[in-house]
Amino acid sequence: MEVRPQGADTILIVDDDELVRKSAATLIARLGYRVLSAASGPEALEILRQDTSIDLLFTDIFMPGGLHGPQLVAAARRLRPELKILFTSGYFEHAEVRHALDPAIEQVSKPYEPEVLATILRRTLSGRGGLADDRRSDGEER
Repeated sequence: MEVRPQGADTILIVDDDELVRKSAATLIARLGYRVLSAASGPEALEILRQDTSIDLLFTDIFMPGGLHGPQLVAAARRLRPELKILFTSGYFEHAEVRHALDPAIEQVSKPYEPEVLATILRRTLSGRGGLADDRRSDGEER
C-alpha cells in the first residue's frame, strides 16, 4: 500500500537520536514531504520561530535537555496554534506513557513501518486524525 502526500507539506522531525532522526527524515522525504529536523526541543523552537512554513511537528516524547515532547508541543502551539502534531516513542507499550499524553494527538511507535507512518502522516495532515478522534492509530480505544 502506498500513500502519497497531497501537496508540499513540511514536517519538522525532532529526535535526539541522530540515527533515528536521519532515518525518519529519509523515509518521510521519500514519501514526498519537505523535511526539516532538530536534535532537541530548544532547536525545534528556534526553527518554529523562523518565518518558514511547517505543517506538522513530529516529535519524540522523551528527549534530554529539559524539554520533552509534550513540553515542546505546548511551546510550539503558543507560537503556531494551527500546527499539527504527531508524537513518537519506542515506549508506547507502557500504558502509563500513552495515557499521560493528550489523547487528541496522534501517536506512532518506533521503529516505523513505512506504510503505517505514511497513513498516519496523511491522516494527521488532512485533519482526519488527532483533534477530534477518540481512537488511537492502532485502533485501541483511548
